[in-house]
Amino acid sequence: MPDEPGPAEASTAAALDIRSLRKEFGTAVALDGISLRVPNGSIFGFLGPNGAGKTTTIRIVTGLAHATAGTVRVLGRDLAHDRATIAREIGFLPDVPGFYDWMTAVEFLGFTGRLFGLGGSALRQRVDDLLDLAGLTNVATRIGGYSRGMKQRLGIAQALINAPRLLILDEPTSALDPIGRREVLETVASLRGRATVFFSTHILADVERVCDTVAILDHGRVVANSSVAALKQRAGVNRLAVTVDGDARVLAERLEGAPWLVACDIVDATLRLTVSDAQRAAHDLPRAVAESSLGLLRLASEEVSLEDVFVQLVGGERA
Repeated sequence: MPDEPGPAEASTAAALDIRSLRKEFGTAVALDGISLRVPNGSIFGFLGPNGAGKTTTIRIVTGLAHATAGTVRVLGRDLAHDRATIAREIGFLPDVPGFYDWMTAVEFLGFTGRLFGLGGSALRQRVDDLLDLAGLTNVATRIGGYSRGMKQRLGIAQALINAPRLLILDEPTSALDPIGRREVLETVASLRGRATVFFSTHILADVERVCDTVAILDHGRVVANSSVAALKQRAGVNRLAVTVDGDARVLAERLEGAPWLVACDIVDATLRLTVSDAQRAAHDLPRAVAESSLGLLRLASEEVSLEDVFVQLVGGERA
């Protein structure tokens, strides 16, 4: 019998609960026992370098591939026992979505809705609502004439046609221009409170902009899983901005080897420093500036970015 969640379990269960998931391709290990929980109602960022195992995880969760070991519960149901029911309750946008270029958006969404058994006035209303969500209400052009960003927004609308409780997006902003990327992110952000969104990407800024919870995957292992705010707090690093009157490169050379220095970026006359001990750095920096024969114009703390955390956990050469 399918493993049916009771009312209490359904209300408290994570939208997605993965335990010790492993996937092998011959002797190659794509997923090495990953575990993570996606809170109900969250926009969850699934972050990692290309090749980290993100798409493999998604293929297993959506039923397109089988795990070598481990368990997956989707919306409180065991994927191994209730795959068909789960498929009706999730939406999925793959990294390379397919469309019928000769259709309009209305025709395409109507076709998709009928595959889920929708029809009549309910389907027409659903299509109208999703076109509005995707910003495509007044677009009569056939899909073949759409920009990449428009296609991605239509893809999100298609993935929502069945009113899923969990929406899975695989690299939805990859290869988009800045305008298309912004439009897709705005569409994703508008889903907050309507569904749980599992947002897989390698683009750090996208996660920081729209996600409230994140897991970082590297070499098939989860190296972090928490809220974005908590992840920054636990990173153990701080950011300082130092603006000098003179050549900032001179100061950067003097700071090489400082025990508290993690990373240093130069932007014009400003050094943006990632440091492990902000108090000691703030104490040492004025003297280092003076010894470099420079004038100190500004010394201020800055918020730690998700990029700082990612580099610390995964490595700068792969960021």
